[in-house]
Amino acid sequence: MKIGETLIEHASVSVPAAEVVLQGDLSMPSKSKGVVLFAHGSGSSRHSPRNRYVAEALNEHSLGTLLVDLLTAEEEQEDEVTAQLRFDIGLLTRRLVAITDWLASAPQTRGNFIGLFGASTGAAAALMTAAERPGLVKAVVSRGGRPDLAGSTASLVRAPTLLIVGGEDTVVIQMNRDAMALMKCKTELNIVPGATHLFEERGTLAQVATLAADWFTTHLA
Repeated sequence: MKIGETLIEHASVSVPAAEVVLQGDLSMPSKSKGVVLFAHGSGSSRHSPRNRYVAEALNEHSLGTLLVDLLTAEEEQEDEVTAQLRFDIGLLTRRLVAITDWLASAPQTRGNFIGLFGASTGAAAALMTAAERPGLVKAVVSRGGRPDLAGSTASLVRAPTLLIVGGEDTVVIQMNRDAMALMKCKTELNIVPGATHLFEERGTLAQVATLAADWFTTHLA
């Protein structure tokens, strides 16, 4: 598939993560500048239209992307009823660490610096993964995330981190500021005017994609 002048190779992948195998969609430009792993949260999956929109924008900037389900199909069914697994940050982090290790060694992605894009509770797992794998994770972006759920581990993150929050998402803005106060790495908070938690307002998700592409291009190149 070709996006603009960039040739993109798409593949469905099965990624071993401890006791389970997780399904993902890998897109790699012919000359990649890095690869970004998406960490979904709050009942979302690799089919999230918002994250797929951002992923396509990153592909246009010659960044590879891996959108992967952090829960198995059976676990997703359980979570639809209990809504508990999406808040199990420890579980999400263990799996995200395993996927990060896979990206570092897989033939399709080996040699690329890795970035993490976390949404909602996935942002906490992204920060905890960055803290656990400082040699692999070189940049983090959070969209409407809950980095506060990473707790004191946020202070151990070394990767440059961009926190993006909607201007109307006032509660989450404060949660991001609380997390930012703990962090010692390069950290920026970007508030998108007029946007609510899901960035459904016209043009707001495009701003997220542009901010993320600029951040990853700068720190993964």
